[in-house]
Amino acid sequence: MHIHLKALEAIFKTEHKLPLNVKVMIEGEEEVGSVSLWDFVAKNRQRLKADALVVSDTSMLAKGVPSITYGLRGLNYYEVEIIGPMQDLHSGAFGGAVPNPITILAEMIAKLHDKNFHVTVPGFYDDVAEISRVERKALNSLPWKEKEFRKTVGSPDLCGEKGYSITEQTWTRPTLELNGIWGGYMGEGSKTVIPSAAHAKFSTRLVPNQDTQKIAKLVERHVRKLLPKTVKCNFQVLSMGKPWVAPYQHPIFRTAIQALEQGFGKKAVFIREGGSIPLVTQIHDMFKVPCVLLGFGLPDENAHAPDEHLSLENYFDGIKSVALFYDQLARA
Repeated sequence: MHIHLKALEAIFKTEHKLPLNVKVMIEGEEEVGSVSLWDFVAKNRQRLKADALVVSDTSMLAKGVPSITYGLRGLNYYEVEIIGPMQDLHSGAFGGAVPNPITILAEMIAKLHDKNFHVTVPGFYDDVAEISRVERKALNSLPWKEKEFRKTVGSPDLCGEKGYSITEQTWTRPTLELNGIWGGYMGEGSKTVIPSAAHAKFSTRLVPNQDTQKIAKLVERHVRKLLPKTVKCNFQVLSMGKPWVAPYQHPIFRTAIQALEQGFGKKAVFIREGGSIPLVTQIHDMFKVPCVLLGFGLPDENAHAPDEHLSLENYFDGIKSVALFYDQLARA
C-alpha cells in the first residue's frame, strides 16, 4: 500500500499532476474473506469502473528477481465440530464405552489424503484445468532454488502430491490443508476427560475450472461419510474465493515487466502463486479488465507470522517501479 502512495507522491512532486487517472482502494479484511468488500464493490460499480486493476499483495520469486503474478489459487475455508457425549466425561468411569470426538476427528483427518498426498474427496480433481506443456516448462525453468525453499520451510523433509514439482504443487495444483485443531483439556497439568466435542479448521486451495460451491458440497459430503453414527457433526463454510489466471500477453503486462526491470535493474519474470486474493477474481469477473499483480515481498519474510517484514531494497525499488509503471502506461 505504502509503495503505491509514495510512488504517486513522487510523481506529484516531479510532474505536479498524475499522467493518468488512478483510483486508490485500501481494505483490511482480506485475511477474513473480504466480506464487507463484496457489498461495497457491488454498490459502487460506476465509482470503481476503470481500465485495469493493479494489486500489490503478492511476492517476488526470489531476491533480485522482480515478478508479476498471473495466476492465483482460490480458497474455501471450513470449520468442523464433532460432538459426542453431552458433556465432558471422566475417562476412568466412562473410557472404553463412549465415543471420543478427538479420536474420531483424528481418524477422519487421516483419511483426507492417500499415501501419494492426493486428496481423497470423490470428484475433487474432476474439473482441474491441466496446464499446457509450454507453461509447465516455463514454470519449471524459472530461477527458483529448491535449496532456498527448504531453508525457508525449515522442516526435516518435504512432501507433496506425487508426480508434480514443488512449483507445480504450490502454484498449479489444488490442496486440502488442516489449519487448526482443538478439543478436550488443554490447560496446565492433567485432567482425565473424554471431551464432549472436538474441532478443526481446514481449507482447500483451488485452481482454475474448480467451482467453489461444488467443492464445498463435495468436501462436506465426504467428511460426513467418514464419520461414524456415534457422533454428530456441525460443518460450516466460513469463506470462499475463486481461483484466477490471466493471459499475460496483454500489453499492460509487458508495460509492467519493463517498469519492473527498469526499477530494479534486473530481469523480471512471470510467475503463479499459491495464495488467494478474493478481490482480484471479483474485479476481474465484474469489470472484465486485466489485473496486474505487482508484488514486492519475498518468500522468506514470514508472511502471517508475528515477525513478518519487508526488504527495504524492495521497498525503494518498488516505489521506482510503480512510478515508472504509471508513467509508461500513460505513454502507451
